[in-house]
Amino acid sequence: MTDGTVRHEREGHISIVTLERTAKRNAINADLAAAIDAAFNEIDDDPDIWVAILTGGPDVFCAGTDLAAGPGKPTQRGGEYGIIRRRRTKPLIAAVEGVAFGGGFEIAIACDMVVAARNARFALPEVRRGVIANSGALFRATRALPPAIAKELLLTGAEISPETLLAHGMVNRVVDPGDALAEAMTLAELIASNAPISVQHTLMASDRVLSITDEIGWDATAEGQRAVMASDDCREGVAAFLEKRQPEWTGR
Repeated sequence: MTDGTVRHEREGHISIVTLERTAKRNAINADLAAAIDAAFNEIDDDPDIWVAILTGGPDVFCAGTDLAAGPGKPTQRGGEYGIIRRRRTKPLIAAVEGVAFGGGFEIAIACDMVVAARNARFALPEVRRGVIANSGALFRATRALPPAIAKELLLTGAEISPETLLAHGMVNRVVDPGDALAEAMTLAELIASNAPISVQHTLMASDRVLSITDEIGWDATAEGQRAVMASDDCREGVAAFLEKRQPEWTGR
């Protein structure tokens, strides 16, 4: 089914959720976040869905928050973007083609596995906008990557290649452009061929161990967010982005 914001399809025991705000590079606004939330609520509640794939389509994954419109409020079950804080019991694979910037990167890293095309572009450019990565990257990137690599991403805002992420273990597969969804389906089918209860409890146990420090991470993120949002540089960074000019930082 589709509501013009996401397309939700099903093949056997596998669900495929495709972001469909392509004119805005799938930047998250309130409508898109609500649609993501609704799709994954359905996935969570349907016992016949065993694995899910999240993709942005063949050209772009997600450019992060829509800075002009805002991302909407966190949802009750999914948190930011309807997905970031979701307590999932079913494996989720990100199939990434093109841009996965900011919140798009944070959505990918919130998934269990990532399949990326060679033309995928990953970055956390928030510091270039005078804001902060507030959807999990401050601690999930450091958990998924060597600390020095994660800090380089977070502090420079520079892009990192899918091959580098593969080498450091954040990406599971790197494939030719246009093949990310097909490879994600191959991986999903392999998972779905196993006993679903075994898979779900294995995932939940793994996530329970990995998320032990999440509360500390979210508290630290909220503290940084409050300080950044109160700064002149935050207002200047967002204004400069919307006006398509270089920001003039003051450090205040």
